[in-house]
Amino acid sequence: MAREGLLRAYRDMLLIRRFEEKAGQLYGMGLIGGFCHLYIGQEAVVVGMQLNLEPGDQVITSYRDHGHMLATGMEARGVMAELTGRAGGYSKGKGGSMHMFSVEKGFFGGHGIVGAQVSLGTGLAFSNWYRGNRNVSLTYFGEGASNQGQVFESFNLAALMKLPVVFIIENNKYGMGTSVERASASRDLSKNGAAWGIPGEQVNGMDVTAVAEAGARAVAHCRAGQGPYLLEMKTYRYRGHSMSDPAKYRTREEVQKMREQSDPIETARKMLLEQGTQEQGTGEAELKAIDDEVKAIVQEAADFAQASPEPDPRELWTDILVEAR
Repeated sequence: MAREGLLRAYRDMLLIRRFEEKAGQLYGMGLIGGFCHLYIGQEAVVVGMQLNLEPGDQVITSYRDHGHMLATGMEARGVMAELTGRAGGYSKGKGGSMHMFSVEKGFFGGHGIVGAQVSLGTGLAFSNWYRGNRNVSLTYFGEGASNQGQVFESFNLAALMKLPVVFIIENNKYGMGTSVERASASRDLSKNGAAWGIPGEQVNGMDVTAVAEAGARAVAHCRAGQGPYLLEMKTYRYRGHSMSDPAKYRTREEVQKMREQSDPIETARKMLLEQGTQEQGTGEAELKAIDDEVKAIVQEAADFAQASPEPDPRELWTDILVEAR
């Protein structure tokens, strides 16, 4: 990856990491209620894929969605305000962690029903096919959702109509406490679309360059009118399934090993420093400046969220029904 792309990826991954850490802190303080699923450890997946998108492309995902929002360009302050249930949030403080979207940024929501977004993402691809444009739908779901019935129904329709959708399985090894080895007879989820002729590949989801390269192949395949593509991202979440999960089904040693040997941000940092040594480019000072910028953005987002008012009670009756014309 060229230096500029890797620098962008590093910044975006770091923004997601610091944002999620701050969200975890606010949750512990009681400022965020309900469910909250953090994306810490998986940052390379959405950031690497996003490098291949163009204006008009769409992204849809599950409930672990804050990283996807930030990667698409949604403002940290609006996301944090929504997490804390404030009027300055993207859904006016009425949606919370799992119910935010931005049509402007091409983000069509995180969805709490396991696997439901796969059908919706296929529908987005259908709309692109129907309109005859070259836009692509990136549809994310986890390994726990990969065996849901609607997922295979979506595979069938997408293959049948050659819809421009990239199905992305974020395989972080564990569902809600259950290892994928105990939940799936398939040991290579990238082949789950083989029955419908959907090409797929396994990708090191902890390496943003590997993700970007695989994403480029998948997106180009879709833009060329060749139908859907399936990517299994082998990734890992450092935190529990949600903030209420103590994650006792795995050892601390396992998590620590992943942090030390495969952390996506540290890997990108080392690559940038190596490039800098070879090309007299990126150095410690530049990376420190990025770190400082990201910390300032996240702190401003937290301050904005806490200062933003709660929704007006009259908002209870708005945004309920949209009459089609």
